Amino acid sequence: MPSPDTLTRRHVSPGPRGDARGFWPFAGLLALFYVAASAPSPLYGDYAVRWHFTDSTLTVVFAVYAVPLLISLLVFGGISDEIGRKPVALTASFLLAVSLVLFVVADGLTLLIAARALQGFATGLLTAVASAALLDLQPRHRPGLASLLGASLSTGGLAAGALLSGLLVQYAWSPARLTYVVILVALIVLALTVTVRAGETVTGTVTPRIRIRVAVPAEARTAFAAAIPSLLATWALNSFYLSLGPSLAKTLSHSTSHLPGAIPVVLLTGCACLSTITTRTWASRTCMLSGCAVLAAGSGLTVVATALTSANLFYASAVISGIGFGMAFSGTFRSLVALARPAERGALIAATYVIGYATFAVPAIIAGIVSTHFGLTHTALGYSAVVAALALIAVATTSRTLEKP
Repeated sequence: MPSPDTLTRRHVSPGPRGDARGFWPFAGLLALFYVAASAPSPLYGDYAVRWHFTDSTLTVVFAVYAVPLLISLLVFGGISDEIGRKPVALTASFLLAVSLVLFVVADGLTLLIAARALQGFATGLLTAVASAALLDLQPRHRPGLASLLGASLSTGGLAAGALLSGLLVQYAWSPARLTYVVILVALIVLALTVTVRAGETVTGTVTPRIRIRVAVPAEARTAFAAAIPSLLATWALNSFYLSLGPSLAKTLSHSTSHLPGAIPVVLLTGCACLSTITTRTWASRTCMLSGCAVLAAGSGLTVVATALTSANLFYASAVISGIGFGMAFSGTFRSLVALARPAERGALIAATYVIGYATFAVPAIIAGIVSTHFGLTHTALGYSAVVAALALIAVATTSRTLEKP
């Protein structure tokens, strides 16, 4: 079996001229997958009313996305290091297209779960390959651009997806179908653009083997272990807002409109995206420390907002939490990917997202079960308190363990 250095020379070459011909189409594709991921969030309430399911069922529908996503990351997370970036990206795009069609024709819980599960598998496949492709193809005069986009496109895409869906649900005809049709058209355009314009950076490919492709290089293990509390806090927060956040916002605002349900998701993910961009020149350790501290403050304010049943405070907590989320995840992502050699990027990115999506799924399911028995308000209070505690633990771990870059 070749050594890692041999794999680097054999498999990964610099992007064609290091220009934007393939870089930006891959960036757009990654963002669109996250647009699709958050698009169902404002619709969950309608689905629950239409098909008569409880909060626990709602969170299962939400979280089922993460299980196949984890499987695709675990088994296929590093496969693009072997067979090439473009074939994997186009396969993921095809699977997402099928899932969008299933969302359009869904007439009950079975098709909804099938669509969400297939969407998760496609997103897991695309996340690792697109992140690695951005690192391969980034313009040579913008050396930090790929890491910045890897952290910001996910949150920016989630914000755009929730906003698009919320607006269409409130104002457009047949929103449960139109939302997915719009995303499907954009997906087809971007996939064709990647096919035509993106050059392949993986050469000398080998026959792929089905195996677990998640690995943390020896030189990155200390930093990875120190980053785990930050990953837990950020992704648990993300899970809360995308699963129960819309329902909580509508409860606190006493509104029957669909827009209040989209607002906290848009605020959280939009502010996360903006904070990622504005702090892009900060040291990764500083971003992690500051981000986790701000995230803890935002989650604490969520506890207060829920206890006082104040929608305005809840929206303010989403802004603060989003700022902390963006900084913390950006710092974590940048610090980790910088430690991997090119042939190890896909597997290390997969390991990072395995931790993230496990935290994304499990708390949501638990919260849904708890909410069914104890109510949404009490569940939100407990969940937000746990996230705040995790963020404080992350501050302590990061300040104690990580070396300054």
